[in-house]
Amino acid sequence: MKRSGSAHWTGDLKSGKGTVSTQSGVLKENPYGFNTRFEDQPGTNPEELIGAAHASCFSMALSMILGDHDLTADSIDTKADVKLEKLDDGFAVTGVHLTLKAKIPGATQAQFEEATSAAKTGCPISKLLKAEITLDAELVS
Repeated sequence: MKRSGSAHWTGDLKSGKGTVSTQSGVLKENPYGFNTRFEDQPGTNPEELIGAAHASCFSMALSMILGDHDLTADSIDTKADVKLEKLDDGFAVTGVHLTLKAKIPGATQAQFEEATSAAKTGCPISKLLKAEITLDAELVS
């Protein structure tokens, strides 16, 4: 399987503007730029897109692992906070913090902890990132 995303950019870093699109069309020429990345202006940015990709990948990985244990979640809600920092050699994504709330009928706390740990290390986006990945997980009833 191969998927693609694309970006178009014009201008310099601070006043330039860009758009980002995905092969599926779910994003089509969505605006991004310095102001959407560093100044909280409307539009998207690479870190937000990485966060969405990581949260969705982790949620699917957790669902798969639960299924291997004959468990099915009523709900899995994952948020990924992506940390971008300026380092000596330039900017880098230095961490992702996943926050999870899941409702999984019949799951014990031990099963939940084992599944979330496996999902954290096993999801393809986790494997892609070189950043530290932390997780707060809550099993709700």
